[in-house]
Amino acid sequence: MNKMPVRIVAAALLALCASLAQAETRWLDRIVAIVDEDIILASEMDARVEAVKANIARAGKTPPDDERLRREILDLLILESIQLQMAERVGLRIDDEQLNQAVTRVASRNNLTLPQFRQALLDSGASYREFREQIRREMLLQRVQAGNVNQRIQISDQEVENYLESEQGRQQTSPEYHLAHVLIAVPSDASDSQWQQAEQRAKALAGRLRGGSKPEALESDGVRVSDLGWRKGTDLPSLFADVAPNMQDGEVSQPLRSASGYHVIQLVESRGLREVVAQTRARHILLKPSAIRSEQQTLELAKTLRQRVLNGESFHELAKEFSEDIGSAQEGGDLGWTSPGQMVPAFEQAMQNTDVGEISPPVKSQYGWHIIKVEDRRQQDVTDQLRERIARNAIHERKFQDELDIWLRKIRAEAYVDIKI
Repeated sequence: MNKMPVRIVAAALLALCASLAQAETRWLDRIVAIVDEDIILASEMDARVEAVKANIARAGKTPPDDERLRREILDLLILESIQLQMAERVGLRIDDEQLNQAVTRVASRNNLTLPQFRQALLDSGASYREFREQIRREMLLQRVQAGNVNQRIQISDQEVENYLESEQGRQQTSPEYHLAHVLIAVPSDASDSQWQQAEQRAKALAGRLRGGSKPEALESDGVRVSDLGWRKGTDLPSLFADVAPNMQDGEVSQPLRSASGYHVIQLVESRGLREVVAQTRARHILLKPSAIRSEQQTLELAKTLRQRVLNGESFHELAKEFSEDIGSAQEGGDLGWTSPGQMVPAFEQAMQNTDVGEISPPVKSQYGWHIIKVEDRRQQDVTDQLRERIARNAIHERKFQDELDIWLRKIRAEAYVDIKI
């Protein structure tokens, strides 16, 4: 026989106790919906309705009528309940450390420390504990959705190519430039001699910038200096748009003439123009502790294999025989070319500390014990890969929402839902 959901039992006991304690029955709370093995209480719905109304009011907008709003909120709570039950069934958890990091990020986005953010919540009448639990629920929902929806999304190479050739794609993947700008203004009725003087002055100021002067230091010479900040190539003034892409970071342009005078620009920094990263090619042997091999025994085996390689045995063959990384073992432990941030920190640190041709001492990561052989290093232009990654992320984001809507309708249709209002 199926067990009654715990929250349903709890709600029934609560109502029974209330009736026994009072001559006249009075409900302390009531169930507004049963969702599979869970219930939604009126108090939960009321609290969410009030929170949404407050958010709408802060945004200066007019809320929908109460009946419609409550119906929409109940639909939302039903969908959340279904997903949170899915998370519980597969043992998905958000531990306190992950939650603390998420709350700290929220505080940081509000330019507050965690204690300051907590106090701000209390000052506004909100509960810090309830806020943390809401963040925990949102993280669980995000993980459930990602786990179920991402696998439904396929992106073809042709879709990526089409996106990159589209107006939106060109805008999104356009390089960004941080420019400093110096203007030597010339009156509209200036003579040829005045224009020549302005040009000579612009050349002199450009020379000072090339010599190491800061743009702001030129303001004392009575010229207009401005920081244009980060701008997409497509958003640059037309006078600069043809010049900036051909400049190196730190480079200073020749004087550029316009109707308002002479301009000198310095490319402070660029992004997405020439993205060059230091890459490492390495092999590794991964050994994992197990029920039949302790942590210490695993470390000793790693040391033994390292010594065998140092004595002349083939790293490639030993990796094929001993490595427990199923993705690289049959390739002799070859990991290919890796970029910074691609490997877990402990592995990457050990790899960076190992010279080309050398074998690292055993290093422990979350996956087990590794010995690493660094094959080569290079500086690689990854601009095209970066543009492709931007395109894939944009396409994925668009498809994700479509697939999420389909998936949410599916799980809602498959769930047992009994609305009591």
